[in-house]
Amino acid sequence: MTVEALTADLEQALVRALHQEWRDTNWFLFGNLLRPPVLSLSDAPGVLGIWVRETREIRIQRKMACEEPWGVVEEVLKHEMAHQFVDEVLGKLDETAHGPAFRKVCEERAIDPGAAGLPRAAAEAQSRVFERVSKLLALAGSANQHEAETAMAKAQELMRAHNVEAVQARTQRRYHFERLGTPTRRVHEPARWLARIIADHFFVEVIWVQVYLPHQGVRAQVLEACGAPENLAIAAYVHAFLEQTAERLWREHKGNGKVRGQDRLRFITGVMRGFKEKLESQRVEGQGKGLVWVKDGDLERHMGRRYPRTQTVRRAGTTKNAAFHAGRAAGQGIVLNKPMTSGSGSRGRLLGPG
Repeated sequence: MTVEALTADLEQALVRALHQEWRDTNWFLFGNLLRPPVLSLSDAPGVLGIWVRETREIRIQRKMACEEPWGVVEEVLKHEMAHQFVDEVLGKLDETAHGPAFRKVCEERAIDPGAAGLPRAAAEAQSRVFERVSKLLALAGSANQHEAETAMAKAQELMRAHNVEAVQARTQRRYHFERLGTPTRRVHEPARWLARIIADHFFVEVIWVQVYLPHQGVRAQVLEACGAPENLAIAAYVHAFLEQTAERLWREHKGNGKVRGQDRLRFITGVMRGFKEKLESQRVEGQGKGLVWVKDGDLERHMGRRYPRTQTVRRAGTTKNAAFHAGRAAGQGIVLNKPMTSGSGSRGRLLGPG
């Protein structure tokens, strides 16, 4: 929605949300060392955010805060808080605005140090492996089941080989983030299984984060993935593909007989479980070829800087009824079978050097 659709009450709520975001960031990234500034919305064109030392004010562009994803607003706010930290905690008043002290503060906290513009999208940094995987997934659209399965398995092997090589060679990588799916007030079990699929099989780290929805005046949760640009682009595609495919399979299942109130969630949970089991069997086959994946230590450390204070929440699983088992069987038959393009609408964001 546009900035024009924001009512006076929603604008006041947006400012309160920015204050809360500032307090949260001050706690988990800056150790509560910053003093609260004046936070306001600005209509200055071309200026997404600014820290004004003389008046102790952080101004956030109103249009950007209303029309861009909340992840962009967070990154701009953190950027200005880094300026505030350099000025008021480190006392480095004799350096340029984006000098050594500022860059060090950003690097230690995985903050985008860019001087201007929106954080760059992950889709801008494609690689040859991304294009090769795209072509293999296009081949996976074959009507021949064996050919489709073979193409999907080869795509997985290529991704695994690429990432194993990058980690072993200690390749310098830049990490981005991508918010996957639609923010929701409540995260159901199928979404949690989908998050595990993305984390376990597509070479990214994931975390559930809170976001603010300015035009609804509420907070919600969304899945964030972090990793190398080519991995993020593929993970974002897989996430959207599985969401859409699970819904299609549910509609087909529902049309074949009677269903009960909770059957949709149980069926889609089964779909995610079944597809995860399929990927795990393919990974075992890949290990037999010497393609053993070791976690990317640089990415884990980067995530530790970006989110130094996290918690793990455990929840009970779904009831495994007939709908769950039907979904599980359907999930085991899924083949990733559509090509990806760089125009997929990625909203990845630059995090800084890996």
